[in-house]
Amino acid sequence: MAPPQPKPMQWVRLVLGAVIFGVALFYGLSYLAENWARESTDDAFVDGHVASIASKVAGEVLETHVTENQGVKAGDLLVEIDPRDNDVRVSQKRAAIQSAQASQEAIVAAFDLMRARMNTAEATKKQSEAGAAASEATYQDAETKWNRSRNLWTNSVHKAISEQDFDTSKAVMTTAKANWQADLQKAASDASRVVESRAELAATEKLYDEARAKVGQAEADLRAAELELSYTKITAPVEGRITRKMVEKGAYVQVGQILLAIVRPEIWVTANFKETQTSKIRAGQPVRIKVEGMADRVFRGHVESLQSGSGARFSLLPPENAVGNYVKIVQRVPVRIVFDDPVSAIQGLGPGMSAVPSVQIGERPVSDPVIAVVCVVFVVVAVALLGFVMQRHSKTE
Repeated sequence: MAPPQPKPMQWVRLVLGAVIFGVALFYGLSYLAENWARESTDDAFVDGHVASIASKVAGEVLETHVTENQGVKAGDLLVEIDPRDNDVRVSQKRAAIQSAQASQEAIVAAFDLMRARMNTAEATKKQSEAGAAASEATYQDAETKWNRSRNLWTNSVHKAISEQDFDTSKAVMTTAKANWQADLQKAASDASRVVESRAELAATEKLYDEARAKVGQAEADLRAAELELSYTKITAPVEGRITRKMVEKGAYVQVGQILLAIVRPEIWVTANFKETQTSKIRAGQPVRIKVEGMADRVFRGHVESLQSGSGARFSLLPPENAVGNYVKIVQRVPVRIVFDDPVSAIQGLGPGMSAVPSVQIGERPVSDPVIAVVCVVFVVVAVALLGFVMQRHSKTE
């Protein structure tokens, strides 16, 4: 009589159980091998640039041209503020420029007149000096002739000249001396007039510099007023998406008041790894990123940089460890991770969303094909051993 054999259903159950266990073993070993060379953390968030838009002028809001979560481009009009007060200031500054320019033109005309007067005074001075020099020569000649006549009148016994000629020579000399003295005084007067004209010209030049400075100041005031007028139309400085809109039509805003924020498209992940995990994390290492809000996608990225210090050290109130009740706490180090593929906040990702990055810090110790071969061998051996056990059990029965 042949020994009893295991029932077919027992073999089916055996093979099916071994296959299921082999598949589970494959995925378990693959997961362990994959995470053997990885560091991950759930203390990570999507980060990005957020531009806060504030008003540079005070006034009533005439119109808002954006809504919450609306995408905008750089230069798009966001908010309009009542510009009438600023229009009045611009008109006042333009009138001030016209007044300053008119004063400058008047001073320029006076400057030209003073310069012409100075040129005339210098020419008159030169003419007077020349006249004085000629009068001096005439006086010296008359004095020489009078001295000769006096000698002839005094030393001659028979009087070589007549008394009339002597008196005439003396009169000519006296007249020439008087004329020379008068010309000297006129030359001195003309010289003082030149000095006076130069002083007046210098004073007028200073007035011109002052008037030119006033014109420059008025032009600067006008530019400032026009700049403030331009601030009544608030435009987007960057491309992004509108968030935290806190202004509506009819509201009165103050200078520096935050009206809304723009989230820029550029985003990255800030992962706070434990300090014990960062010993093998280096810039450039590949990263797999899962975002809680997009669980069906796995993003690829790489480590860009590690912060030089723990996050607690740069917080608003850094810890003070020089106290008696110190308790050691594992610190967190922020790691900046950027996406390899172009990803923007407009595609559903935004600052503050939770992320789970996994950094590959080395190579896998075992590849999936090797694990698959091991699992197949394990299944075959397990089926064989279990079949042998089942046969022995059937024989004993």
